[in-house]
Amino acid sequence: MSKWRLAPVGALFIAIVVLGVYYLAGNGGPSQQAEPIGDHIELPAVRLDGPVSVESALQHRRSVRDYADQPLTLQEVSQLLWAAQGITHEHGHRTAPSAGGLYPLEIYLLAGAVDGLDTGTYKYLPAGHQLVQVSGRDQRNDLYLAALKQLSVRQAPMVIVFVGVYQRTQVRYGDRATRYVHIEVGGAAENVYLEATALELGTVFIGAFSDDQVTATLGLPGDEQPLGVMPVGRPRSGG
Repeated sequence: MSKWRLAPVGALFIAIVVLGVYYLAGNGGPSQQAEPIGDHIELPAVRLDGPVSVESALQHRRSVRDYADQPLTLQEVSQLLWAAQGITHEHGHRTAPSAGGLYPLEIYLLAGAVDGLDTGTYKYLPAGHQLVQVSGRDQRNDLYLAALKQLSVRQAPMVIVFVGVYQRTQVRYGDRATRYVHIEVGGAAENVYLEATALELGTVFIGAFSDDQVTATLGLPGDEQPLGVMPVGRPRSGG
């Protein structure tokens, strides 16, 4: 067989290999990343022996929208982010279940009053239980405007934002992916609710916001879609 006939076959083989790496290594393609502006920040080790039982946390869980003007600790932030998407097994399993173990969720933290953490916006990195700063600005007011001026967003010392990369789940589940991603964010949000209750903190899951404004505020890459907002703080007495 002449060389000119082999060339297209070789090119096709290379294309197949590249596509295979693209999907298998990246869970549906390499996810774009928000550009970090700082070094990775190690979070405190997670405490696994809290004094509040799961049953008690379920009994007392409520949506709380009014917070005291008090900072949170870095340990509390560590616990909350781990509850949302922390890794719990050497094989990469996390605190919240994920269809096919594809983990399409990403977590952002807007810190306004956290002892030991500079004001700014951070992305949570589950693999190392770390934060990386993506903005040095206090963006809570911008997020408050994006969330239809819900005061809890501006008032809370920290806000968690869940975003989803649908493509990671679509690779395996096609049109069902949207449903599975939305189920997953519900499970992760409930984990945050229960952890906040165990820590005597308050939170609420917010789904009313402008997607475009949240995306612009956080500078989300094109493959990340905002799914939910959870302000967290110490409940105001009598609130």
